[in-house]
Amino acid sequence: MLKSVEYSAAFFFTFLLLNVSCDDKTPSQARMAGKADIYPDYCCITIPVNIAPLNFSINDSADEYLVRFYSGANYEFYVKSGSGKITIPEKKWESLLNQCKGGKMLIDVYFRDDGQWYRNEPIVNHVAADSIDSYVAYRKIEPGYETWNKMGIFQRNLESFNESAVMINEMSDGNCMNCHSFPANNSGTMLLHIRAKHGGTVIARNGKIVKVNTKTDSTISAGVYPAWHPGGRYIAFSVNQIVQSFHALPTRKIEVIDTISDLILYDSELNRVIKDPLLSTASYETFPSWSPDGRHLYFCSADYHDYKDFQKIRYNLLRIEFDAITEKFGKTDTVVSAAKDGYSISFPRISPDGRFLLFCKTQYGNFTIWHDDSDLALLDLETGLTVIPDINSNKTESYHTWSSNGRWIVFSSRRDDGLYTRLYFSYFDQSGVLHKPFMLPQRDPGHNTALLKSYNVPELVKSRIQLDPRILTPVIKSDAVQSTFKINR
Repeated sequence: MLKSVEYSAAFFFTFLLLNVSCDDKTPSQARMAGKADIYPDYCCITIPVNIAPLNFSINDSADEYLVRFYSGANYEFYVKSGSGKITIPEKKWESLLNQCKGGKMLIDVYFRDDGQWYRNEPIVNHVAADSIDSYVAYRKIEPGYETWNKMGIFQRNLESFNESAVMINEMSDGNCMNCHSFPANNSGTMLLHIRAKHGGTVIARNGKIVKVNTKTDSTISAGVYPAWHPGGRYIAFSVNQIVQSFHALPTRKIEVIDTISDLILYDSELNRVIKDPLLSTASYETFPSWSPDGRHLYFCSADYHDYKDFQKIRYNLLRIEFDAITEKFGKTDTVVSAAKDGYSISFPRISPDGRFLLFCKTQYGNFTIWHDDSDLALLDLETGLTVIPDINSNKTESYHTWSSNGRWIVFSSRRDDGLYTRLYFSYFDQSGVLHKPFMLPQRDPGHNTALLKSYNVPELVKSRIQLDPRILTPVIKSDAVQSTFKINR
């Protein structure tokens, strides 16, 4: 009897080893089944060499799934699943990225249904030799415009799935926080607006954190939309008075409209607000953005119209000279006369080499997050040519930033369901072409569809932000330092 048990155990382990071995090989006699149906759509994309695993779900209903990941150098591994969720081992993924750097990554998707194995067409992706900045910062907030509850500023390590809070409003009496901003992708210098209770602008710079009040008796409001000068001392702000108009149509929800808006300059070293008449005209001025050399300030400008005629408000792209030594602004040029061509510009962002400018193009106005027609447009500042890249969808494409090496962009998009903004990344190659975008990878590929919050204002930064709610809460709850006022003439 004992010998019979020994034989049975030996047979069981032999059977188990044989099955494991078979499961780790390509199924023989698999039938072709067309293109793979996976979510997120990680097919035919270009990815950075330092991105977290692109976990995905297979949408074909089946009894068993097997996915082969491999390179041209014969490095390969398999991932099995009974549910269709493919969770990629991080160490094996990192090795595969290094094997495929500058070349192709191939993925074969197999699934077994009613005893028959099927094979999809191979997925061919490219792994760029250019890395992406290792962190992205963003706000997470409910997508509704009527009200919000919990929100926070978070950072995500793009080389892993680690997310941490920079600040959450549960720690600061439920107030609003927004417009986090950094100079030249530098996480060591940062600002953050606090609205309503404990209002002010929190600035972290040179190892110090202060909260300031940028509102003066001679400005429209406190600073709203920020842009750090590349030197890390000056901040250009728009100052705005806005109204909100609510539509009665299900496809159109809200308009956010300037009634007055100007630009100001804030000196974070000496705590001064600098107002220049060249930036405070009868037109609307908003959404500042510096050239990488700091010699020009780009911004959006529109002729005045009553807010009830909001569909007539169209913003052009302007730039003005700036001398950081004298703190003087100079000649103003119109870069793009969008209004003459029947469209409007918002969120201008210049590539680190100073050649390309990415902006949102929409029919009118500037608060493009609520405009389904908002597309990303790319302007070549050398040739003056503007193109609409293929990365757009039929839903809202909005806030965007460049990586520090100029080879990647991140932007927010509502392409998945028209309601929630999610983060997408696109490779910008040396010929000036943006490649098919891919969604921010998650440990659980269904995370984004289950998350009832939008990603807002994505900013790529080169390293971890050394701030958290424990550090920021006492600063936010403290009294703001009042700025002084100066006029340049």
